[in-house]
Amino acid sequence: MASPTQVLVQTAPKPSRTTVKALVESDGFKSIPSNYSYATHPNESDASNPNNTIPTIDFSLLTSGDPHQRSKVIQDIDKSCQEWGFFMLVNHGVPESLMKAVLNGCNDFFNLPMEEKLEFATKDIWKPIRFGTGVDIKVEKFFFWRDFIKVFAHPEFNCPSKPQGFSEIVQEYCKRSREVTMELLKAISESLGFEESYIEKAMNLKSGFQLFAANLYPPCPQPELAMGIPAHTDHGLLTLLIENEIGGLQIQHNGTWFHVNPLPNSFLVNTGDHLEILSNGRYKSIMHRAVVNNKSTRISIAAPNGPSLNTVVSPAPELVDNESRPAAYMPMKYKDYIDLQLEGKPCLERVRLPVS
Repeated sequence: MASPTQVLVQTAPKPSRTTVKALVESDGFKSIPSNYSYATHPNESDASNPNNTIPTIDFSLLTSGDPHQRSKVIQDIDKSCQEWGFFMLVNHGVPESLMKAVLNGCNDFFNLPMEEKLEFATKDIWKPIRFGTGVDIKVEKFFFWRDFIKVFAHPEFNCPSKPQGFSEIVQEYCKRSREVTMELLKAISESLGFEESYIEKAMNLKSGFQLFAANLYPPCPQPELAMGIPAHTDHGLLTLLIENEIGGLQIQHNGTWFHVNPLPNSFLVNTGDHLEILSNGRYKSIMHRAVVNNKSTRISIAAPNGPSLNTVVSPAPELVDNESRPAAYMPMKYKDYIDLQLEGKPCLERVRLPVS
């Protein structure tokens, strides 16, 4: 990527009143303001198409009732979580019509009048409904090229009442995607050598925290200078992501960045920090990022699913041996871990214990 000095500097928008969408739609807009310029991290590079096929898991074989098929799929999930931290999930049973409806509903929300969206504008990450744009520049030093709406979907469901019907669609989508996540976590419990309800009980998933996060990435006139969301990992256990037909997700595999080209009607599933912690490092929380383009608006919906906020997460005791497999992470309450993200540093590094 080019350096920030190459950007044609404009007057910086006020983040509290100007969204990326409004900026793009403003008269005469041709170049990005300097505070949206992203200086590429030295360890980051351009992405390519993967030489290896990204793992694909057929969910229907997991729930078919055939123990041999289920065992094979659990092995495939185990391998995917170890080697990639990511897989595409097909035949998951969530209707394509619902997935399209929730994407369309999010588009309609972002098209609401500015004042209606700003009712939910706040920097408090614990507000159950939060609309925003960019990011706090005191942390990241630049703005992300995206607008977002985030709602707490579980254990209590929250959602804006506008546009009409939006809340009902989001609630149904969250319910169905959470059911899929719970089945995957049963399989992952078994892949780690436990009985299927181990993670549900250990992480108190009946009160588990589910976030619904919709991101809008408008076309950017200088996509090589901006970033939708820079490289990061997700808190929680598993994140399920869908997008409209515009690509932009990139994942890091063995130190190399790859484009993700989703199969139609699939979920993109990535392992989160707390699955890495619980598995004592057997599974890795995948580094990923969102890039932008100069032609089309991309919408993505991420649904991270985690423990209950008061659950203290540490490596499963059964996966720890003080001599051969010492605990690689210190215990921390899930809510405290999310609070750490406000400081803008990789949270996993805060809880990872030194290897003796």
